[in-house]
Amino acid sequence: MTEPATVKAALTSQSIETPSWAYGNSGTRFKVFARPGVPRTPQEKLDDAAKVHEFTGAAPTVALHIPWDTVDDYAALAAHARDRGLTLGTVNANTFQDDDFRLGSVCHPDPAVRRKALDHLLACVDIMDATGSRDLKLWFADGTNYPGQDDVRERQDRLAEALAAVYERLGDHQRMLLEYKLFEPAFYTTDVPDWGTAYAHCLKLGPRAQVVVDTGHHAPGTNIEFIVATLLHEGRLGAFDFNSRFYADDDLMVGAADPFQLFRIMYEVVRGGGLTADVAFMLDQCHNIEEKIPAIIRSVMNVQEATAKALLVDRGALATAQRTGDVLEANAVLMDAYNTDVRPLLTEVREEQGLDGDPMAAYRRSGWATKTAEERIGGQQAGWGA
Repeated sequence: MTEPATVKAALTSQSIETPSWAYGNSGTRFKVFARPGVPRTPQEKLDDAAKVHEFTGAAPTVALHIPWDTVDDYAALAAHARDRGLTLGTVNANTFQDDDFRLGSVCHPDPAVRRKALDHLLACVDIMDATGSRDLKLWFADGTNYPGQDDVRERQDRLAEALAAVYERLGDHQRMLLEYKLFEPAFYTTDVPDWGTAYAHCLKLGPRAQVVVDTGHHAPGTNIEFIVATLLHEGRLGAFDFNSRFYADDDLMVGAADPFQLFRIMYEVVRGGGLTADVAFMLDQCHNIEEKIPAIIRSVMNVQEATAKALLVDRGALATAQRTGDVLEANAVLMDAYNTDVRPLLTEVREEQGLDGDPMAAYRRSGWATKTAEERIGGQQAGWGA
């Protein structure tokens, strides 16, 4: 059984990156729902992110999305983050919102469009240089809707060529994180549809090319923890995008739909040494009908709870049951950890860090929501595509 002090130490050192875009307005394809006090600038997004870190103690980095977070001076933006106890994290490229990318970006049949997409990716590396960011995350909406629309093999060659050019541009301390998605917006073929495709491209590039596992990007019933275990074993799990889903890429709060799945994933992370490796744990969520900051705080807490339960698994007892073929006992060991109420333990961890034991209540008492609603009048609220 893992000692409580060991569990506490692991939880204290855990870091969960929050995404700048989750602080803005989002919605469904029918409606974007605006809320009072939503940030209007990247700086105001960082101000909100600082509140999440202030009350959880576990969210010290913020991911940027370009061009949604474009500023004139990225070094100044990094300084703004530092002034609020944060650092700028992953830089996310956007090659899916330009009219030229209707038939794809780096996989587009037109070399001029591919060049435009590549130039954007290289510009994102320039931003990483200015902000001190380590990771460039790439997700491509590229694919086809109809059989015969384009040459599937040639599209893979175009993708490989672009990835190689970006990889060559990276600094020694920088990484490329390649994300995959089963479908959407393309419905016949997607150019990076699964972890195997992403893994194959990363293998060709080198050790600083890693795979991103977005928990919402899989077919129903997919055993995501198996993917996590395999990529960790091969040293190619670079990052998570944590969210939750019922049907497709729902981008709900992580742990909302299937907290047991999140526990199983985090057990494989613990088992494979992912808590101490260079695996980036990031949220990727859209908060459409709920308040933004409380939803992000709750998501951070959900990851912490799943991690705590995973750390409490009696790995010695589990290994014994597995070696002896005791199926029921092996399952019982996992279930005992999952059914443990870890909230008192996490309250202790927070209080020992000088934080309030209840981050949600602490945020409510802070008055930040009222303050921002009163002060953020005028201008254009950040939101989907902004």
